[in-house]
Amino acid sequence: MDDYMPQENNNYCTIYLVRHGETEWNKKRIIMGQSDSPLTETGIEQVKATAQELKHVDFAAIFSSDLLRAQRTAAIIKLERQLAVQTTKALRERTFGHYEGMSVEEFEKIFKDSFDKLKQLTEKEQKAFKLDRDIESDDDVVGRMITRLREIAVAYPGKNVLVVSHGTSIRTFLLHIGYAKLEELKTGAVVNGGYAAVLCDGIDFFIKETRGINKT
Repeated sequence: MDDYMPQENNNYCTIYLVRHGETEWNKKRIIMGQSDSPLTETGIEQVKATAQELKHVDFAAIFSSDLLRAQRTAAIIKLERQLAVQTTKALRERTFGHYEGMSVEEFEKIFKDSFDKLKQLTEKEQKAFKLDRDIESDDDVVGRMITRLREIAVAYPGKNVLVVSHGTSIRTFLLHIGYAKLEELKTGAVVNGGYAAVLCDGIDFFIKETRGINKT
């Protein structure tokens, strides 16, 4: 992502990249990954607030991770729009393999040394680093996600598209396109129901606006 913001024209798709609402496992601080957990009442209200903010946006299409928490979020934001929610595995959360269902505290304890090692690596090495063979690296997550976002942008030039995904996936994407450095966008920086509006011509990405993304 360049500092330059292009003039909006028919070549740029505006992708509203939204994180799902709070889930039961979010609330209990349990590693979720590609396992699923239902939205809490708070999560539903968070998504309704996001829907209210985006009610003026004329969406040409809606895409979502195929995980149920993202699909439910997309359905709430959809409101009265006569659009089908198109689901895809490419927008899923990072997989944490057999660590899914573990408490965040236990996970952090197990990988404390690995997290310390990670801080000593170059940016390129950090993106390729795998905590465990069961856990996707940043490169793994971005590789599948950015390909799908570019495909969406090419299919909907000059249009607005809603895309519902997950906190770690969105954060990893934002880091990849240069929105922030790792130390500026910490784990949990993308709040439930938060979003980034991103311009894309099928190749490059530019941040138009954000809401609920805590950049330090």
